[in-house]
Order: sequence, then C-alpha cells, then structure tokens
Amino acid sequence: MNKIVTWSVTVALAGFLFGFDTIVISGADQPIQKLWNLSPLMHGTFIMSMALWGTVLGALTGGIPTKKLGRKKTLFWIGILFLVSALGSAMAADPYSFSAFRFIGGIGVGASSVAAPIYISEITSSDKRGQLVALYQFCLVFGIMIAFISNYLLKGFGGADDWRWMLGVEAIPAFLYTIMVMRVPNSPRWLVLQKKDNEAALKVLNIIYENIDKAKAKLAEIQVDLQLPKSSDRLFQKKYKRVLWLGFLIAFFNQLSGINFVLYYAPRILEQAGLGGSDSLFNAIAIGIVNLIFTLIGVRLIDKLGRRQLIIIGSIGYIVSLIMVGVCFQYDLSPTMLITFICLFVASHAIGQGAVIWVFISEIFPNRVRSYGQSWGTSTHWVFAAIITLITPFFIDDTQGIFKDNLQVIYYFFAGMMVLQLLWAMFKMPETKGVSLEVLEKQLTEEDD
Repeated sequence: MNKIVTWSVTVALAGFLFGFDTIVISGADQPIQKLWNLSPLMHGTFIMSMALWGTVLGALTGGIPTKKLGRKKTLFWIGILFLVSALGSAMAADPYSFSAFRFIGGIGVGASSVAAPIYISEITSSDKRGQLVALYQFCLVFGIMIAFISNYLLKGFGGADDWRWMLGVEAIPAFLYTIMVMRVPNSPRWLVLQKKDNEAALKVLNIIYENIDKAKAKLAEIQVDLQLPKSSDRLFQKKYKRVLWLGFLIAFFNQLSGINFVLYYAPRILEQAGLGGSDSLFNAIAIGIVNLIFTLIGVRLIDKLGRRQLIIIGSIGYIVSLIMVGVCFQYDLSPTMLITFICLFVASHAIGQGAVIWVFISEIFPNRVRSYGQSWGTSTHWVFAAIITLITPFFIDDTQGIFKDNLQVIYYFFAGMMVLQLLWAMFKMPETKGVSLEVLEKQLTEEDD
C-alpha cells in the first residue's frame, strides 16, 4: 500500500501545479492591467482568461494522449508544459506573448485534470479510491495556498517586475514534478486495454491488492472489456447518456458556485470591500488556508460519508455563505464580516464540490471510454470557468464594471444556482462510494442498454 500512496502522491502533484498556475495570476492581475494599460475586454481576454481557454483545449483533447500514449507519458509532458509556461510568461514582453505562454500552461492544467484523476483511480482499490483520488484536489488547493503566500512574499521583491517573479517561480516545482513522475508505473487498465500487456498489468495489480489471487481476478474482470464490440469505444451513445449528464452537471454546478470568480479575483474583491493594498494579498492567504484545511476534512470524509452526502453538505454551506456575502456588499457591512462569509463559502466548496468533483468524474465512466469521459466532464468545467473569468472584469472593474456598485447581484445569482445543485444532489446524484469501477459501469449504464 505504501507504493500506491507514493505513486498517488507523485501524480497528484500535477494538482499542485494546476492550483498554483491558475491562482498565481491573481497577484499579477492589477499590475499587468496598469503596465500595459488594458481595457476590461483586453484584460479579461488576454490576461485573466487566456490560461483557461488553454485549459479547455487541454481538457477537450487530453483524453486522446491519455488513452493512446498512456497516463504516465501524458503526465510527463504535462510537466514540460508547466515548465515552459512559467518561464515564458515571466519573461513576456507584451500581452500577446504573455497570453501565449499562459495558454500553454492552461493546456497543461486541462490535460492534468484528465490524466491524473484517471491514473489514481485505476491504481487504487475501491475502498481507498476516494481518498487517494482526492489527493489531487488536496494538492490543488495546497498549490492555491502556496500561490497566495508566494504572491504576498514576492510583493516588493522585484519592484515593478514583482509579477514576473510571482509567475516564474512555478518553474521550480514544475521541473521537480517532471522528474518524479517518470518513476511511477503505467496504469494496469491501460496496459490491458491498450498495450495488451497482461503480464505487466498483473505485476502492478499484485502490488495494489497485495494478493496474487485477487490480482488475477481483477485482471480477468478488466479483460472482459476486451470482448466488447468496437462501438463501445464511442462516448456519445445512448447507453452512456446518464453518465454524460452526471459528468456535465457536476462540472457545471462546480463553476456556477462562483468559486473561480472568488479565487481568481480575491485581492481585487477584498480591496473593493475595504481591505486595500497588501492587506488584500494577506487576506487572500487566509482564504487559501481555509481552503486547504477543509479540503483535508473532505478527503478524510469522502470514503466515509460518500460523494453525494458531501455535495449536499457543501450546497447548504454555499447557499448560506453566498447570500450573506451578497448582504455584506448590499448593506456595506464590515470587511471582517465579509471575509468571514467568504471563508465559509470557500470551506463549503472545499468539503463538497472541491473534494468530490475529480473523484466522481474519474469513477462514473466505463473503462473503455474513461479518458474521453474525463475529457467531457473536465472540459465542461473549464469552459464555464473560462467564461466566468472572461466576463468578470465587465462586472467588477473599478471604473467600467456593470455591477461595480452592486456586487451583491452576482452572489445572489450564484446562491440560486446552488439551490439547484442541492436539489440535483438530493434526487438525481448516485453514490459511488466503495463500489468497484467495473460494478459502477454496470450500475450506471445498464438502464440505457
């Protein structure tokens, strides 16, 4: 089991780079806009959301190398993309080259959200799968927290070029991750279904189950997929419509909670609430710490309470906190009260959607289409993340924002969407806790056969 944990942690470090890469831009947000004198349209398109459009591409296409080249090799090249992006964006001379390198990093983020959860789900047993796949989310929020801390510590380090150091420091963990991921084995399911290498797959399965008879039984179970007709390799067909909807809706609701709206623009939002200057960066660290602590709690609970129960708990927390954040803005309540409810919002996300989404999407799709199904779910997530990040400057820009004086409208909208998520979780979301991937395949597709 120690080897499984080691492999899982190594691969989950792609989540650290994911979190760091997507949130580090929050420290460079306003300095870059001022440096290149960008309008809300240019800033939203070329600076803040460009990495997310790369993420959409990475998520949409990440299933192809994940299936054809393998999970391990794809994860290696993801590390290279992060490395190139960090160095390139730090040295960019204009918004166009900057956006190009951020786009490259985004591809790495999107592809990692496909390959890493799949890999971990396929090298673990059903009783530990939730916790180990959720390590990806833990590393993600750890990366977010470190990005907030790094931005705060580097403030003033390079004068007008602070933002370059903030972005460039990511090259260090990207290089280390790329070296480390070369030491993990290939996924046993990929070895059977793509390489037809049963011997190599059996060796990995024997390590996973620590019992040769159980390993052989699992190998035989996986081999059943080899007998299915080629049509089973197509994702978009009637028998998969339930899992397609499940993958779409959990990703859709994840972003319509407003989590990226809060995290990407945390320093700006806190400044507008009266916590200006370096205080906004410092308070952003508090958000990162809360995110990390409650993600740990979610990771601990996901195989005990289950995925569905955590989504229900998180939805209730979302609704309460978002309404109260809206009230704080509407009635100009104290900044302390505002940041308290923002932290409650982040905690609700961390223990619910944050802990569940990557686990749930990696579980629900059948073996033969898992990589493409993961692309479907993650690309849905990133399309909505990109749209929200792109349009946010139009709403909150200090001079031209539509709702710059009525920010509560945005939070009330997100609260309404979370009421819908609560109803979906209560009445439509299946529980996947403790069920093997092969059994889940039968449960979630048989009614559409």
